[in-house]
Amino acid sequence: MSTSEATGTQVMNGADILVKSLVNHGVDVIFAYPGGASMPLHQALTRFKDQVRTILPRHEQGGTFAAQGYSRTTGKVGVCMATSGPGATNLVTGIADAKLDSIPMIAITGQVKTPVIGSDAFQETPIVEVCRSITKHHYLVTDVHDLARVVREAFHIATTGRPGPVLIDLPKDVQEAQIAPSWDEPLNLPGYLVDEATAQPEQIKQAAAAIKLAKRPMIYAGGGVVAAEASEELRQFAAKTGIPVTMTVMGLGAFPHSNPQCLDMLGMHGAAYANYAVRDCDLLISLGVRFDDRVTGKLEAFAKDAKIIHVDIDPSELNKNKAAHIPVVSDVKYFLQELLKVVEPPTDISAWVTHCQNLKEQHPYKFDQSFDGILQQHAIAELSRLTAERDTIVSVGVGQHQMWAAQFYQFERPRTWMSSSGLGTMGFGLPAAMGAQAANPDSLVVDIDGDGSFQMNVQELATCFCEELPVKVLLLNNQHLGMVVQWEDRFMAGNRAHTYLGPVHHAEATGKGASRFAEDRYPDFVQIAKGYGCGATTISKKADLTGALEEMIAYPGPYVLDVEVPYQEHVLPMIPSGHTVDDMILE
Repeated sequence: MSTSEATGTQVMNGADILVKSLVNHGVDVIFAYPGGASMPLHQALTRFKDQVRTILPRHEQGGTFAAQGYSRTTGKVGVCMATSGPGATNLVTGIADAKLDSIPMIAITGQVKTPVIGSDAFQETPIVEVCRSITKHHYLVTDVHDLARVVREAFHIATTGRPGPVLIDLPKDVQEAQIAPSWDEPLNLPGYLVDEATAQPEQIKQAAAAIKLAKRPMIYAGGGVVAAEASEELRQFAAKTGIPVTMTVMGLGAFPHSNPQCLDMLGMHGAAYANYAVRDCDLLISLGVRFDDRVTGKLEAFAKDAKIIHVDIDPSELNKNKAAHIPVVSDVKYFLQELLKVVEPPTDISAWVTHCQNLKEQHPYKFDQSFDGILQQHAIAELSRLTAERDTIVSVGVGQHQMWAAQFYQFERPRTWMSSSGLGTMGFGLPAAMGAQAANPDSLVVDIDGDGSFQMNVQELATCFCEELPVKVLLLNNQHLGMVVQWEDRFMAGNRAHTYLGPVHHAEATGKGASRFAEDRYPDFVQIAKGYGCGATTISKKADLTGALEEMIAYPGPYVLDVEVPYQEHVLPMIPSGHTVDDMILE
């Protein structure tokens, strides 16, 4: 690097400008996989290695989920990087996942040199076009003079309003071009006007009045409460008003499970008591939620007798799925802070609170305690018990184990639970745990996974070992795609349509499944884990569970505990898709 006499600023190439810009925004970890079109960026990362830790995932998709794990547990922007072409397209699923769950993330891709863009050059894909509808914003940088400003804009967009992913596509010749950068160019975002979204005083008064008059109020809290760092305000609001609280799968941890007012999760596989309470309420205070179909079921029947207050920072969510009587475009934290100044408890909801507590006693989450093997619910509940006093972060894949974790792991704090909730991406759990561990080195990070999801990004065990990230995997191994099996059992007469993950010759002649306890279980996850350098063991006996979990927790490095569980178990309660709470399957 030389110094420009005209500006007194160091002359840098584009790659150094980008990495220095990341440093300027407080980025201390990046998940990056190199390739031809991103080599200058990786060379720059080696020059800034004292300021930015570069973690090499073993697949670009793993990098996107690791960046999310970093972001979901810290609230900061997660950053991932890949080369052009297939490297860039391998980021697509993780970008879409971040968009649906409103996770602030910057995805950086190398691109072929600008003169050959559009010529089908080697490893060229128009990644901006591919990702146009699944990013909050996107850039193809063709002038190195724009780069420092573009990175500042990307962080601004990713973190303001409703958070989301931003893509920066950077041609190789722009990475190599040399200039003396200007670090304080004004942002150029004429179409992006972020007024601090704040509830109006009249809306606060309307909400307070509705709460005062309610006889059967409910708080329905979602991921927006976590994103807004409003969990403490939610707790104060619930304490001041005495109103029961239910959460979406994205909202778990926003309100402590141990609080008597907590009705846990609602929705398709939510608690029966939460779903019945929402059905019976006369006021639904909806905070940072989007009335997702997995929560509402049949929309017109959801909370059909309730007046609805809906608070969200994104105006497009208001009245999108469910009409609100009091729609409020606002940062949830600000709304609750202002509401707390004026709200009074409802006149008398003691009978309603008693009703909700009775529902909780009558319809608890439950499983067969007498089963002589290990049930998935038992394994998760025991992990929850053993880690209750520890600083623990949990991630999951997608499927039955995801819903059981949401039901049976008892979350007390926000940002301790990571789930691919909107996109439902199998393979999310292990790399998300990896990113969370990098961000939280002193925490116990556990991926509760299923064997189907785990195999989609199993290669990240190598990253965990090589980067000394002691992630633990509680693998609930039923040798099936459990959630699809459950739907086959419930709605398709049990016909198995490619949902058994073992050798085909083990399938029963009836087509209804495989011999669950075949001697040659496949694959051997203990051998796989040990091949990657991780600790591992397998168990099937109930008496071994507690000791095996304690061994997993105490192990000094990454560890896989392969737990043999039955494939016939179903996640209950269950509201069939498009149905109502009155159609809920309890047994």
